[in-house]
Order: sequence, then C-alpha cells, then structure tokens
Amino acid sequence: MGNVATTAVRNVVLLGHAGSGKTSLAEVLLHRAGATSRLGRVDEGTSVLDVDPESIKRRTTLTLAVAALDWTSPGGERFKVNLLDTPGHDDFGQVVDAALSVADLAVVVVSAVDGVQAGTERAWARCEELGLPRLLFVSKEDKAGADFEGTLAQLRDAFGAAVLPLELPVGSQQSFHGVTDVLFDRAREYDGEGRGTDVDVPADQLDEERRRHDELVEEVVSGDDEQLERYLAGEAISAEDVERTLATEVAAAMVFPVLLGSAASGVGVDRLADFVCELGPSPAQRPAHVLVDGADTEVPADPAGEPLVQVFRTVADQFVGQVSLLKVLSGTLQGDEHLTNTSTGTDERLHGLFFLRGKEHLPAEEVVAGDLAGVAKLSGSPTRSLLALPGRPVALAALPAPAAGFTRAVRPVTQSDDDKLPEALRKLCAEDPGLVVVQDEEAGQVLVTAVGDTHLAVALERLERKFGVRVETEDVRVPYRETIARPVEVEGKVKKQSGGHGQFAVVQLKVSPAPRGAGLEFVDSIVGGAIPRHYLPAVERGIEDAMAQGGPLGHRVTDLVVECVDGKYHSVDSSDMAFRTAAALGLSQALAQAGTVALEPVWSVSVTVPSGSQGDVLADLATRRGRVVDTGGGINGDEVIEALVPMAELRRYAVDLRAITAGRGRYRAVPDRYEPVPENLAAATKAGAAR
Repeated sequence: MGNVATTAVRNVVLLGHAGSGKTSLAEVLLHRAGATSRLGRVDEGTSVLDVDPESIKRRTTLTLAVAALDWTSPGGERFKVNLLDTPGHDDFGQVVDAALSVADLAVVVVSAVDGVQAGTERAWARCEELGLPRLLFVSKEDKAGADFEGTLAQLRDAFGAAVLPLELPVGSQQSFHGVTDVLFDRAREYDGEGRGTDVDVPADQLDEERRRHDELVEEVVSGDDEQLERYLAGEAISAEDVERTLATEVAAAMVFPVLLGSAASGVGVDRLADFVCELGPSPAQRPAHVLVDGADTEVPADPAGEPLVQVFRTVADQFVGQVSLLKVLSGTLQGDEHLTNTSTGTDERLHGLFFLRGKEHLPAEEVVAGDLAGVAKLSGSPTRSLLALPGRPVALAALPAPAAGFTRAVRPVTQSDDDKLPEALRKLCAEDPGLVVVQDEEAGQVLVTAVGDTHLAVALERLERKFGVRVETEDVRVPYRETIARPVEVEGKVKKQSGGHGQFAVVQLKVSPAPRGAGLEFVDSIVGGAIPRHYLPAVERGIEDAMAQGGPLGHRVTDLVVECVDGKYHSVDSSDMAFRTAAALGLSQALAQAGTVALEPVWSVSVTVPSGSQGDVLADLATRRGRVVDTGGGINGDEVIEALVPMAELRRYAVDLRAITAGRGRYRAVPDRYEPVPENLAAATKAGAAR
C-alpha cells in the first residue's frame, strides 16, 4: 500500500445498531477494492474485521478494527480509505468514542428491515455532539421485509429534513438488483456477482426519480446563496455543480445523504465507496483540536508541519506486546521517529510503522498528516496520549465522566492467578478504558466496573486468553453500617494482675446516637482528675477500635456521641493500652445493651430516558425502594428523573434499565448518604455483612 496526499485520505467510521450489517459492509468494500482475495463472512467467523476470538465466538463486533484500502473514483482519482469498524452493542461505547476521535466522516448503517433502532439514535447523537459529517447507508435491501421508503420516513422523523436520499432501489426485497441515482438521473443494475452496469432510469421510476431530483437540488442549493439565486432565476444547475455544493454541506454537517444497498449481494456498495471519496471530507478539511496551555487550539493536518500524533487505541498483543493505533494530526512520520509523550515526558521511538487491515500489518515507510497507522511497544503512552517534539505544551481535552456501569467483584481461581492478577488488570484497563478496577480494602474485594454485563464477560474472557488469569465473580458487598439505637450508660473495666505490673483502667461512658453522617463525636467530661488527661486519647482510640470491629450485626459502627464522664486509674498498673481496651469493651457493651440500627448506603441517581419509558422507569424505581426527588425535561425530548436509591438495589440497574428502555436509557449515580434499613430487611443485612 503506497502513500497518498492528506487530501486523498478518508477516515470513515462505520456506526449503527448491532446487527445492522456494518462489518459485512466493510468486508464487501475491502473485497471490491481488491484488498482481500476472498470475501470474509461474519456468520462463518472468517471476517477480516472481527479480529478477536470473542467477536468470532459471538458473531458480532466487540472491538475496534481498522482496515485500509485503496479506491479509485469514477473520475480516476486515487484515494486511501481507512475504515473504522465499531461495535453496535451499547456496552462498547468507549470503543466507538475512540474511533470517533479520529474519524472525519461517519457512515451510519441502518437495516431496511429493522429501521431506526436504539443504536442508530445513540450513534447519531454522538456524531451531533462532535459535529461529525455523516452519510446514511440503508442496508439489507434484498431481505424479506425490507422497506426503503418506510426506513427513510423513520430517518427523517428522527433526524430531520436534512436527511436527503441520493438513491432509490431498483426492485424490492428478493428482487432488489440495482439503484437509481437521483442526482445524475441514471441507474446502475448489478449481476449475480455484484458487478454493476450503468443503465437508463427504469420507466416505472421516471416520475418518482424526477420528483426526488428536484427536491434534492432545491435543498442543496438553498445552502449556497449564489446557486440559490441562479436556481430561483430559472437557470438549470448542473449535477456536477450540485455535487460540489453537496460535498461542502456534507463536510459542514448541514445535510446527510442517504444511500442504499446490500452487503450480501454487493448491490450499491461500490457507489458507497465512490460517494465516501467524492463527498466525504479529508483530514485537511477537519483540523484537530488540542489544548495549548489550556486553550482550545486548531491543528491543521499539514504534512510539512511539526509532528503531532494521537494514540487513539492500544491493544495487548501476546506476540508483539502493546500495539498502539495512531492518527498523525500534523507532520509526516518517518521510520524510527523519536517523539515525547506530552503528559509524562516519556521518550518514545516509533519503530516499524505499519498500516492496518484487520490483524494484518502492512509496512509503512511514512505516514502523512491525517492518516492512521500502528506501531508496537509504546509502553509509556496509553490511549489518548499525544506525542510531539520535546517541550510542546499540548494536551487533549478531558472526556466527560462515564455513565454508571455494572460492577462485580472478582477473585482469582488459583494462587498463580492471584500473583498475576494486578498486572493483568492494569494491562486490560490500558487496552479498554471503559473498565475501572478498584481495590475495596474494607470488603477485601477487587471490584471491576464495566459498561454492562456483556462488556464485563468479554473483558474477563480476554483476561484469561491474553494474560492467562482466571477469575470467578461474586456480588459486591454492600458497605452497611450500624449505629446505636438509644442512649445508654456503661462501664468499661480492665483489671489484671499477673505478678509485676498489672493492667487497670475503668471508664464510664454515655453513648447516644449522633446525626446521620457525623461519624464519631467524642466528648471529654472528666472532672477532678478521675482519669489523667494523657489517657484520654487512648480512650478515644479504643472507641474507634470497637467501632471499626463492628457491632452486633457485624457492620462498622458510625454516628455516635460518646461522652467519657468518669473513671478510675492506678498510679502503677494503668497504661494507654489498659484505657484503650477498657473503652473498647465499654462501647461493645453499650451496643449490645442498647441494640443497634442497620444503616445502608443510599445513592443519588439521575436517570435519562425517552418520555415514553418514563412511567415504566418510575415504577421500577419504586420496586427498588427508590424515592423520586425531581423530574424534568432533558435534551432531545428525553426525561430526567432524580432519585435516591439504596446501593443494594442498584447492582444490576445498568442491565435492567437497558431492558426497560430498549437500550435508550442511561444513568449516573454517586454516593449520597446512609439511612436506616427497613426493619423487615435488617436481619438480611447481617448475613451479607463484609467479613
């Protein structure tokens, strides 16, 4: 694969709902371009772009794959297209974000059978946030139940009148065999091998094609004052002029052309490649944005500029170590380039650059600004690193905080697994930023948070396959607390004599509940020197010891007012340890005598859902003992529900919310307070106490 100019590079991300046909479409594009000798198939596990065993096993894309191909447009111009194939499953949004961070055009794939789905809407919303240009490709036009007009109507309802069809289907469902180009007033029919031939517009489509042509021209020229003036004056605007204006408007994300076809038969796929090259923007039209001394700054994709490289994805390869996927934001990379990580100052040698085609590494002599490539062994530069010349003060803007996810505790199966687990989890998280690992010291658990249950299952499969570490999962232990039920007065006493110095201490304590969240309030009410002042810190430490050891329910104790009102000491046998022990015994006696109340952590939850799902979500929150605090309108017609929900009821909420809202709901949760556990549930907390 040779080099091309930056203006001939097209970085194209394929987005859409799971099962819409993104990977199959990419496979046909690669095959049509001559990049592969045989057509890979997802259902047979032979896809070039399903690069990991987990994707092959499930017959669906679960990670980001990059595949470069060369394409020659109908006008004879040569382009390099970097396809970024992404998962459609909602659990892998971080992977999609990595691809979006380096793409210049999105092709949103929509099934003609299933229409607009939750994954379609998520993809569109993310592109809108980023201002990313989009094309739409209606796939599976040859399948039973395919309905192009119905799908087009759904697209316009969902995304507005700027959704413009450039093609009409010739035939329908099993008889689908061609497409009509409504811009250039011609059609292309395909044989059984997917080879196309240009023909006249079918007679039965002439009226519809002409109407669509006029609508397209009117919509496009309305965005160009000069062309609009000519059009309103009755002057005919050539299709070539309209296409140039259309390309400008696509690059500005003002209009969104709709193409159609079938990956199974190959109909329309070559035209998608043509339009990607002719209408899609190059990196030269879309400068990168970085922070320079904290200020947002454009970086033009200039091959002659200073080198600046973004690491957008890292993958642990068991044969070559860490593989980093790069986008050259500026400059031209040569072999053996030395650059510096702008965050850590680590010097990195970019040795052995290569282009990617799935698992295949194609040697690259140089990589121009705007192009994508890979390099091995950048051990000091994880995902979202920038590499530049030394001393260049650049950084990437911080990502928004991720939505709440699905958390499980993991424990190693064997001692060997235990020894390798920390480093293996570190490498796994470097490869997949959507994972978060926390060591919960209180519960003695290693917690792994993923976006959802599928994401976690796949991550743990990779943990075993790539790093040889096997783990089992268990529920996260809820950090219950308990507090004293009523005020009580007790005496703590230590009196031991064993020859020589003994141990003697007596403390009189008043123990009562404190306001929620107060922790421990220790009050010194000693008068007359009943306990010397220098022993009082030991008394307080003894109370803290007993609180940490737990009350009758087995939970850490909190929210107490402990007043030391009297006591006794011995001039020889008293000591710090004696008073510390006496205080601990006294508090334990107080808790046993007065009884305790179990407290549970309650989280503040913000749930964003489509308005049609609000009732179901509210009903579900009620079953989780949630208390709704507020409701209100969000963006794009969504509803936002603010609620307080016990942590114990949120263990599977990420998964359950997705089921309730057909994948359209999301939520964030943060710890808020502790509240008493209802009496009918308090006994159950004892069995679940952290040990």
